[in-house]
Amino acid sequence: MVGLTPAEDRSEIAFFDVETTIPFRVGQGYAILEFGSILVCPKKLVELRNYSVLVRPANLKLITPRSVKCNGIKREDVESAPTFADIADTVYDILHGRIWAGHNILKFDCPRIREAFAEIGRDPPEPKGTIDSLALLTQRFGRRAGDMKMATLAAYFGLGNQTHRSLDDVRMNLEVLKYCATVLFLESSLPDELIENSVTTTTPETSSRRRRNIKTSPLQSPADHQRGENSTTIPILSFVSSAEAQTDPFDMSTLRNEIAPEVLQSDVPMEEEQNQQSETVTSEGTCDQERFLELDKMSISSIRATHVPLYDGSQTMKVQLCLGDRPLQLHCPHLKVRFGINGKFMDKAGRRRLNFVVDLYPSLSNVLQECDNAAQTISVDSGSDSDWNPAVIPMKGFLNCPTARIHIPTELNGDVDRYAAEIHQKEFSGAIATQKLISSNPKAGEIESLLNPGTVLDAFLSLEPYDYQQRAGIRLVARKLVIH
Repeated sequence: MVGLTPAEDRSEIAFFDVETTIPFRVGQGYAILEFGSILVCPKKLVELRNYSVLVRPANLKLITPRSVKCNGIKREDVESAPTFADIADTVYDILHGRIWAGHNILKFDCPRIREAFAEIGRDPPEPKGTIDSLALLTQRFGRRAGDMKMATLAAYFGLGNQTHRSLDDVRMNLEVLKYCATVLFLESSLPDELIENSVTTTTPETSSRRRRNIKTSPLQSPADHQRGENSTTIPILSFVSSAEAQTDPFDMSTLRNEIAPEVLQSDVPMEEEQNQQSETVTSEGTCDQERFLELDKMSISSIRATHVPLYDGSQTMKVQLCLGDRPLQLHCPHLKVRFGINGKFMDKAGRRRLNFVVDLYPSLSNVLQECDNAAQTISVDSGSDSDWNPAVIPMKGFLNCPTARIHIPTELNGDVDRYAAEIHQKEFSGAIATQKLISSNPKAGEIESLLNPGTVLDAFLSLEPYDYQQRAGIRLVARKLVIH
């Protein structure tokens, strides 16, 4: 371990990472188990000095098997380690007045540092700027590497496995930034056709050259925007002030302001559309509509969650939502698309995970909220401490306008470019409505062209609770979509 000594020159970038315990009950905080940092020359991006130290928490019982599984730090590893109060002076000297950098530090590492200083009754260090590589690379590099986690980015560039130890992680973070910057620099110098033909794993929206035609990024200056196609400046690192560092890098308010006004003109979806006069419907396709429940025939009080085998004969259990003894699947007519297809994430097979957002009318919102309550209760009762993501998403700035995200399932077998949802077109002939099958295994392009903001559709949904990597919730999966 090479110690960092106090220095008057605060121009270095302080890359840092903390490893912590994992809370196992509601209201419990995190305890720092390890702090690691490197000081980096901003002109050459080389490591100048480093510091790492294990930290003994006030209560060793906070180190649970789940915590050990995440970072490998056991109780015996920190029994004789210093407390955070013992290392606070060193941590303060490393961080205070410097640019802070790290992966997802705005949402995780920075709050943990401030909490740790608050617990010992001291003022926390303050940065003169912050670089969150998660937000930065998502905006500049795109999601061509997948979910943008450090482990995924490292695997994408062949940098080895993430150890989830502080000093290793900050060094890996720096290397990932260098690789991403190099790719962006090279792409800025290549003809468009070479980029299109060579970057085979990217999706259309992740090509850096194409992003020049998009509106000004939150990290781009107005001057950059004015230069447009003639600009060859690729910002490798972006700095924000300490005040700006506290904002959410994934705030959707900017995107919401750019959406066509006609899509947002109605805050409350019209319930009467859902309750309109019944019509005779004939349908093509293989999706069995009878197993999907009509909202007006449901009793919310009968919704329950239960444990069932993951598959026939399995000892592993999963949570299933039911109405009485019947698996809960919903027929949701007359949904209006709020945000069109988002396909920035990839699954392990390299397929785009497609989803879109719809407005909810009150009856559907009430059903989904009850499903959330039932599934979350059984999840907590079974010992899960994962963060719960509600199915009903409130729209900030729009009164009484809840939304939900609907996922298009991927085809598990066969063509990796196709998806396992039936797409129909609703057509009318007098009082008879006909559902014409467009595709039983559509491609991504077909789905994207049909699901635009303002599109009205009927959705046949399965409700699938999940609990994975400390995140839990209910995924609304489209088995059939009928486009109006």
